[in-house]
Amino acid sequence: MTHAIRIHQTGGPEVLCWEQIDVPAPATGEATVRHHAVGLNFIDTYHRTGLYPLSLPSGIGLEGAGVVTAVGEGVSEVTVGDRVAYAGGPPGAYAEVRNIPAHRLLKLPDAIAFETAAAMMLQGLTAAYLLRRTYRVQPGDAVLIHAAAGGVGLIACQWAKALGATVIGTVGSAAKGELAKAHGCDHVINYSSEDFPRRVREITSGEGVTVVYDGVGKDTFTGSLDSLRPLGMLVTYGNASGPVPPFDPLLLSQKGSLFITRPTLMNYTAKRADLEALGAELFAMVVSGKVRIEVNQNYPLAEAAQAQRDLEARKTTGSTILIP
Repeated sequence: MTHAIRIHQTGGPEVLCWEQIDVPAPATGEATVRHHAVGLNFIDTYHRTGLYPLSLPSGIGLEGAGVVTAVGEGVSEVTVGDRVAYAGGPPGAYAEVRNIPAHRLLKLPDAIAFETAAAMMLQGLTAAYLLRRTYRVQPGDAVLIHAAAGGVGLIACQWAKALGATVIGTVGSAAKGELAKAHGCDHVINYSSEDFPRRVREITSGEGVTVVYDGVGKDTFTGSLDSLRPLGMLVTYGNASGPVPPFDPLLLSQKGSLFITRPTLMNYTAKRADLEALGAELFAMVVSGKVRIEVNQNYPLAEAAQAQRDLEARKTTGSTILIP
């Protein structure tokens, strides 16, 4: 017998149940992975609360790293003994052992530890598609990255800086501002005490930024639009403060013929070739040292409820992992 976190109803962290489970032999196209570390992400709380509905009862969690212990029929992507990591569906990463479609697994370079991999896959692949696919950051671009001291933020700030951008980051405290500065931010704005669109205009000599990467959602949406230069792009990729309310598309023309997109990692990695390409870019940035992964918190997997409480209370910085 092995253990996993499962949910039988939506609600607060208390609905996360630590249970004994049976893990059957992998089906055709599946691999069995024994986790060494599991990632904690904000999307996990969306699944728990029902904002992103799951079919209940369900496992939870989208990111992990470990070793392949068995493969089903027809699997060619990995073999028993491979070190692997993954991000994305299906949910169920909060487990000691699980089965997962083998085509979602990436072989992990020896230079990257399991703990680092579990902390970086979802956030790192997110940063990869945001900066290299959704809007391809160019040298000289001015970019605004919200929640710059968060998991995606710390990776995206370093990566954008390595690409030659001027990086502006928003944070919620002075301590988080120092962390963001240490990870590539040229300018840090504390949105709890400063008007961030006004500061963005000051920093960019009135022009605004080329792109805003916004994982906060409702609380920053209007300010993000007001921070863009004409023809700029708002990439709203998360809902940490709640979903963006409906708005009139005419607003985009009034503010300078702006672009807006709401992407997901799942769409950008739906094809195996795209997943492998983004993974290769991420692994290269981490192995080169241009992007450092900050694992600033770890919890026993059985204490996932407390980990989610701390995440939602903004008590965490960088990445958080759960240890089976």
